Amino acid sequence: MGSKPFASSTDLAPKVEEFVTLADGVHALTAEGDPNVGAVEAEDFLVCFEARATPAAARLWLDRLRERTDKPVRYLVLSHYHAVRTLGASAFDADVVVAHERTRALIAERGEQDWDSELGRMPRLFLEPDTIPGLTWPTMTFSDRLTIPLGGDRGDLELRYLGRGHTAGDVVGWLPQQRILFAGDLVESRAALYTGDAFHDEWATSTLDNVAALGAEVLVGGRGAVARGRAEVDAAIAQSRHFLDELRRTVGTVHGRGGTPREAFEAARAALAPRFGGWPIFEHCLPFDVQRYWDECDGVDWPKIWTARRDREVWAALQ
Repeated sequence: MGSKPFASSTDLAPKVEEFVTLADGVHALTAEGDPNVGAVEAEDFLVCFEARATPAAARLWLDRLRERTDKPVRYLVLSHYHAVRTLGASAFDADVVVAHERTRALIAERGEQDWDSELGRMPRLFLEPDTIPGLTWPTMTFSDRLTIPLGGDRGDLELRYLGRGHTAGDVVGWLPQQRILFAGDLVESRAALYTGDAFHDEWATSTLDNVAALGAEVLVGGRGAVARGRAEVDAAIAQSRHFLDELRRTVGTVHGRGGTPREAFEAARAALAPRFGGWPIFEHCLPFDVQRYWDECDGVDWPKIWTARRDREVWAALQ
């Protein structure tokens, strides 16, 4: 394990992308476990969900979208602050960049360090990194709910904050008329969870309860295939909850008996690998997941900032 390549630094093979239309004017792009993106057509404008890691990468998604519609992007929604979700924003030329108020605060607090960290962890996602003009700053923030009327008979898009989870400021995009949910990284469909900036206890309980209570019939998670039908949606939520529960159980047990973070990592891996080990980014995420929950067990509520240096230190210590 000690010689294992760092994070996703050697995952350089291209992924097969799939453009999927979920309902009239509701689209998503998935890519074998790479970050998903989406778009909702209003009567005369677009709302895009997530921005990708660079403008060059975002333009590849926009090129696919432009094969279906030439409506201008009025709103770009950022589900949270991570670099692979935000730094491509300039390509959209959006009138409004929307995020939770805590996401804006997190970008101010740790955006630069997160950029360096994620570039080192996932270099393949940063297509032409020199095209990034700088940090992405939301131009509109909210605390609880923001409703975007789509016009005509298209209904509304509701942006909702459902509680702390993957980060302190995750938001989802909910189409109640179509029963479609863009869940961001609060839910993954057949992909491992990254929890290095998470609030595990809230995420695994009240936050996922709030996600489930929406009653979505189609769910686009942060990574993985689209979940279609209540059975698949419920399974995606349950899978995400199970990952969190097992991580909390194993790490908490080792912490409680006075063990070490490395022992906690070994216990978590033994419990999670049989089900999740073959899924995208499992090996990449687990050391950072374990370290964050260990910190929470130590009483550290607000996540420590990941820097490129700290990434390598934790990876070496736990592997």
